[in-house]
Amino acid sequence: MDEQNGTRPTKAEAAYGLVRARILSGELVAGAVIQQGPLARDLGISTTPLREALRRLMSDGLVELDAHRDARVTPLTAEEARDLLEIRRSLDPLAAGLAAERRTREELELIRQSASGLRPLRTDPGTAELETHRRFHAAIYTASHNQLLIQTLDGLWDKADRYRRLALESGRSEEDLERTRADHLALVDAIAARDSETAAAVMLAHVDASLGARAASRLTTPSAYEAEGTHV
Repeated sequence: MDEQNGTRPTKAEAAYGLVRARILSGELVAGAVIQQGPLARDLGISTTPLREALRRLMSDGLVELDAHRDARVTPLTAEEARDLLEIRRSLDPLAAGLAAERRTREELELIRQSASGLRPLRTDPGTAELETHRRFHAAIYTASHNQLLIQTLDGLWDKADRYRRLALESGRSEEDLERTRADHLALVDAIAARDSETAAAVMLAHVDASLGARAASRLTTPSAYEAEGTHV
């Protein structure tokens, strides 16, 4: 059931959610050719709603379709990783600074609640773990009260998660984990104190040391990413 309107999702909507989850979890790996017949059978649907779902995923930037209806999971590239990092270096600090200025008591409480269950990501995180990080950052974005900024940053999150998974393949040091914990606490404190300058500075440092930044660095080495062309 659709929790918002009480209706059942269409087969295409259900397929979209299931395939999207497989892409974001890494089950459908970046660069993999999508065998539509076997995948449709695995999902218990025909290829028609699957193709509708794939077209929607293409608009999300998660799938590529060519003129012959062949499909593959969008590869991870150094260029996209760089682009995501550059955008986040500008927009995440802006959101944090505005959140410190504009947050309400209720929004601060939501930020605190989302931070309380937050743990730095380790190798091969589950969907639920990734979602806790999304909730924390989304709470900060929402408190900025800038709708275009909120929509833009939220729209980048799924793509960014794929690069986070890539960076986690090489593991994280205890120093990295502790820095991430400290950043999260410092962000909450700065937003609570309405210290926009500190909130923006902490967020910028957080982005610069992020898994996305590590992925961008890793992908500049040609041998770092070899999944392209894998069949599933």
